Amino acid sequence: MILTINTIKRAKIQERSSRRMMPYKGTYIRLFSMLLRKPMTEQYGKELTRKTLKAAPDVYRRMLEKMDDIGADNPMAGNIYMAFVFLAIWKAAEGAISVESLRSVSRAFMARPIVQKLVGGKDLNHPEDMHAMKAKFHKMQDWANAHPQYRDRTWDFNFDEAKHRDGSYYHFTRCPLEKFARENGFLEVLPVACELDYLTTAANHGVLHRDYTLATGGPICDYWIVPDQIKNPE
Repeated sequence: MILTINTIKRAKIQERSSRRMMPYKGTYIRLFSMLLRKPMTEQYGKELTRKTLKAAPDVYRRMLEKMDDIGADNPMAGNIYMAFVFLAIWKAAEGAISVESLRSVSRAFMARPIVQKLVGGKDLNHPEDMHAMKAKFHKMQDWANAHPQYRDRTWDFNFDEAKHRDGSYYHFTRCPLEKFARENGFLEVLPVACELDYLTTAANHGVLHRDYTLATGGPICDYWIVPDQIKNPE
């Protein structure tokens, strides 16, 4: 029996070493846990919040061990590290936290002034900020094109500036977060992370218009981002 257990352990280690996984970074889980403590305590009480935030880092680490590496310097990697915080908290609660209550917590978290400063700082009503946003997205796709070993593991930007007169449009047909969630039992909670797209856009004085997400079974994840002062975008 001991030999069998040791054999299984060695097999698991070999499997992990043969597959590149996302490197562990504790910054997001540590920082976000501090900022989530208040809205979680208001929603769940001190004891459940304490237990969940204590257990979440180990869950977070195990999730990253299962996540295909998309490149340590991939500019989109932060999306995984950020989304995994919310998914890990949900998993660590072992059923005590519902998807809808976590959605309320994520909204309260995003509404905190310090978080608004972290994810905001731009005003998409200013042409220079809108241009900077577009350039940022194109650089993300340029990175994927320059790293073919990761191209099929990361998001694929498909731009169409002729689709709308206002704002900027692009869509994804591939999302590593959706793939991970579908394969590891997080699909029901992933839309909480998808909603962060709306909230981060709003923090930069923009509005995200969206018809589909891969997480909810759509063919694409679409992003039509317009300045929030445009009332009837075309």
